[in-house]
Amino acid sequence: MTGPGQPRDLPLALKGFEGITRYWDNAMAISSAKLMPGEVYVSGKDEMITTVLGSCVSACIRNPKTNVGGMNHFMLPQIGAGVSMLDLGGTAARYGNWAMEVLINEILKYGGNKRDLEVKLFGGGKVLDRMTIDIGKRNIDFVFNFLHQEGIAVAAHDVGDRFPRKLLYFPHTGKVKVRKLHSTNQATVVRREAAYLQDIKKVPRDGDIILF
Repeated sequence: MTGPGQPRDLPLALKGFEGITRYWDNAMAISSAKLMPGEVYVSGKDEMITTVLGSCVSACIRNPKTNVGGMNHFMLPQIGAGVSMLDLGGTAARYGNWAMEVLINEILKYGGNKRDLEVKLFGGGKVLDRMTIDIGKRNIDFVFNFLHQEGIAVAAHDVGDRFPRKLLYFPHTGKVKVRKLHSTNQATVVRREAAYLQDIKKVPRDGDIILF
């Protein structure tokens, strides 16, 4: 038996998403999944998915007919031509083309088709001034183009600008809460993102993006 504010049993994760960090969020009184860059989470339960975005982009996608939805968090637009997914191991979802395919296909496994999907996009801020290429804009351009080619409409978006964002998504209802981060919070995100980008240098990437 649990009292007010105490942790509760979390709903079972869908198959394939058991490795995502999940916890009971006392403030929102809901089970929550916390996404890091390169992760995807899909749920058919009344849960919250949360992440923090700098130049990365998250697509929040749901099927209102099945109440199944989820979120991805990708760092770069696409994998370079000729790169095998086997070469990437567990890092493939860092790339937009793979992250979008995985998220959409996992949602559609539980029914419906692409025209049923409700899509909301967030992130892509220019938070790293030292980068000669605006990776955030590249991510934004990629995801809008990808969805256009797939014939999927965008219901809402909050992208670009220079600020990181904290994102709370409720796939069961489609509700989204977004907060732009400033001062200390922003500096923390910038440091973390710089570290991620250093790490991603170690794996194959979009051939015309040079990270330094």
